[in-house]
Amino acid sequence: MRDLIFVGYIALIMLMAFKRPFLFTLVYAYVDIVSPQRLSYFLLNSVPLSLILFALAFAGFALGDDKKDVRVSPRWFLLILLLGYCGYTTSVAAEPVAALDKWNWVWKALVFAAFLPLTLRTKLRMEATILTMVLCASALIVTGGIKTAAGGGGYGSLVILIDDNSGLFEGSIVSCVAITIIPLILWLARHGTIFKPDWKVRAYAACLIFACLLIPVGTQARTGIVCIAVLGILLLRYVRHRMLYLGAVALVGLAAVPFLPSSFTTRADTIKNYKADESASTRLAVWAWTWEYVKEHPLGGGFDVYRQNRIRYDMEQRSNPDKPADFDAPAVREIVDEGRAFHSSYFEMLGEQGFPGLLMWLIIHLGGVWRMEVISRIYRKRSRPDEQWIAPLATALQNSQIIYLVGSLFVGIAFQTFFYMLIALQISFDTYLARRRKEAAWRPLTSRRKLAEA
Repeated sequence: MRDLIFVGYIALIMLMAFKRPFLFTLVYAYVDIVSPQRLSYFLLNSVPLSLILFALAFAGFALGDDKKDVRVSPRWFLLILLLGYCGYTTSVAAEPVAALDKWNWVWKALVFAAFLPLTLRTKLRMEATILTMVLCASALIVTGGIKTAAGGGGYGSLVILIDDNSGLFEGSIVSCVAITIIPLILWLARHGTIFKPDWKVRAYAACLIFACLLIPVGTQARTGIVCIAVLGILLLRYVRHRMLYLGAVALVGLAAVPFLPSSFTTRADTIKNYKADESASTRLAVWAWTWEYVKEHPLGGGFDVYRQNRIRYDMEQRSNPDKPADFDAPAVREIVDEGRAFHSSYFEMLGEQGFPGLLMWLIIHLGGVWRMEVISRIYRKRSRPDEQWIAPLATALQNSQIIYLVGSLFVGIAFQTFFYMLIALQISFDTYLARRRKEAAWRPLTSRRKLAEA
């Protein structure tokens, strides 16, 4: 029965998409984020659904779209360069079989990210893509939020739709995504046009944000806690009454503590006492191994090179650094491990793609933060009604990317498709505004009103 529902739903949207080919792009985004193939017992996971949808999306663009407004930016060329470089490192990977398995989904993420700026040529298309990303992520987040509110959850035990520990179904990743989309939710609730910002939209947005904040509690992922802190700091920049905001945040935080499960607060305490936490100590040891590895292999070892690591480190026995260890207990114990993942996007890029890959990745992301800041400053003080949505969207995309960049310090999500969609949106947004400014510069004043309606 579940398979028939998914097949019927996707088939219905695909039929609609033959009249509006851009819908194929949104359906592909839905399939990539929600992964209905994993939820299906047989029908959907027996066909290459993603490949079919991308082929239809590309065919719709190639045959039905007007190409005169297509623009790309330097970061778009860097995406293409990163794709080619990842292909090269895969061909010479230290772990060829594992590297090929990861390459099979990484190239799709990069190709789709490069494709999106070609087709996101209008405000409506960009908003539709943002809305699709938020609603698709909410399918997982609302489920997890309800389970958390009902008393479920726990580290590694919060099941979101299916019992899977990969992609957006993994606790740390979905926690990072949940906090990352909050700025986009706020923008849609204020400036969306597909769903007009009435009380129903604002009410759903408030409930969805609350569910997003519950996800780190339910998953007990420390990455989510850090992302919430980053979000709070970023919002401080834009609120009018900062002291009132800080007081409200402190009050809400103190009021929420009694309702948090003890397992959550215990795990959160390990952030400040990392030397006695095996997970944190393992990450530090893996990062040290990665640095030594790239000093000998500056071009990286290809995907999943972490499988070659052999680490040894000492971990403090006491869980409370303020209390002395037991008299007859050793102060530290030796830990020996191997094949541990990077648990950091930065070290993931460094170990797998070396210094060139890390540099390209950083330019792509930091370039986005910089360009959104430039756009925000250009349009922040403009008073034209048709431009009031621009600066807030630039701020939302910038804040989302900053949250990702901080959260990815502690989880290996350097190639997650969801975040490359954010990059593609930034590139599309940037080139769209550049086209508007260029056309406005030479158009007669009488025709600028028509341009504003485009």
